[in-house]
Amino acid sequence: MAKTDGVGLDPVKLHSIDSIANDAIAKGATPGCVVLVVKDEKIAYYKAFGHLSYTTNQAVTTETVYDMASVTKICATTLSIMKLYDEGKIDLNKTLGDYLPWVKGSNKEKLTIENILLHQAGLVSYIPFYKELMDSMGKPKKGFFATAPSDSFSIFVAQNMYMRTSWRDTMYKRIIESPLGKKSNYIYSDNDFIFLGKLVEALSGLTLNDYVKKEFYTPLGLTTATFLPKNSLPTNRIAPTEEEKYFRLQLLSGTVHDPGAAMFGGVAGHAGLFSNAYDIAVIMQMLLNGGKMNGKQYLKKTTVDLFTAYHSAKSRRGYGFDKPEKDNATKVEPYPCLSASAKTFGHTGFTGTCTWADPDKKLIYVFLSNRVNAEGGDNKKLLNMNVRPKIHEAIYKALEN
Repeated sequence: MAKTDGVGLDPVKLHSIDSIANDAIAKGATPGCVVLVVKDEKIAYYKAFGHLSYTTNQAVTTETVYDMASVTKICATTLSIMKLYDEGKIDLNKTLGDYLPWVKGSNKEKLTIENILLHQAGLVSYIPFYKELMDSMGKPKKGFFATAPSDSFSIFVAQNMYMRTSWRDTMYKRIIESPLGKKSNYIYSDNDFIFLGKLVEALSGLTLNDYVKKEFYTPLGLTTATFLPKNSLPTNRIAPTEEEKYFRLQLLSGTVHDPGAAMFGGVAGHAGLFSNAYDIAVIMQMLLNGGKMNGKQYLKKTTVDLFTAYHSAKSRRGYGFDKPEKDNATKVEPYPCLSASAKTFGHTGFTGTCTWADPDKKLIYVFLSNRVNAEGGDNKKLLNMNVRPKIHEAIYKALEN
């Protein structure tokens, strides 16, 4: 994708993005951010603002890599599920028990892949696995972590912190044993995508990280999109997230923010992906092109159309993808913004990220930030100030119809 100033967008109106981003930084919503806008396969706007953290003078650049949080769900896990669907290896009407033998005999055995993709399988939203491993003083329990890796303590969760290898199986056991809510009710759940990540692994014979890299990231020419970024990228290029005080007790930099994903070894279906804005835009452009990029067909157009469409009377969801609220025109706070068409698809991330693609306008929006630096999720200014929706709407206002 080439940089072309103002292609189909009024550059003067696009400049309003600068003031929204700078205001967010000035008011402590995030130490820095990157905004990328693509129109008609050309980069119309690509700017970086602020610093990597509140305690450094290192400026954010357009090459800064961010923890994508739940954007992982679409840019890694759903992509992989779509590919396996394309190849006839997944039937959305089949169940977890058809693909994962270790769920048989549990109340998860009969959950359909379709309902899992829609967050309508009844799974609990989130399981705080780490709490079982903390003592009464708020410190990690002895015997569950080591400061150096070994066969018994092989799961890297943070610097100088390796979890007992056997505990990963206990985490899957906790998900299996968790209660189920009413099926067909919408409950946004990380556990849905933990299962989908395991589904990719079971059907491909590769880890989620290796599979999505082989099928998409490497052939697309992506240079930063990866799980476990410390293995391939310099840490000073990665925006730090939280000064975590409840589990790992350290500043997280290049280590996945989500504690559950960290305890799964940094690769999980719900979180763990890191990337710069450009690589995310390439993924979204491939989807916007009906699964095609640079002459190569990665996914069938029919598969892209299927997964990015509405599929529920109970929610705004597609298969894996988030979508605009169906009654946006009457909402006080439209989502993701007022002008997004009904065909729009994308996702947001807890760390302060989002990406959206609108087929009607051939428009892609990527916003990356580390709003959780350094206080964690308690800093809700980015959300309360509606920074991501305001920038998104400003892009539509800049369209030259």
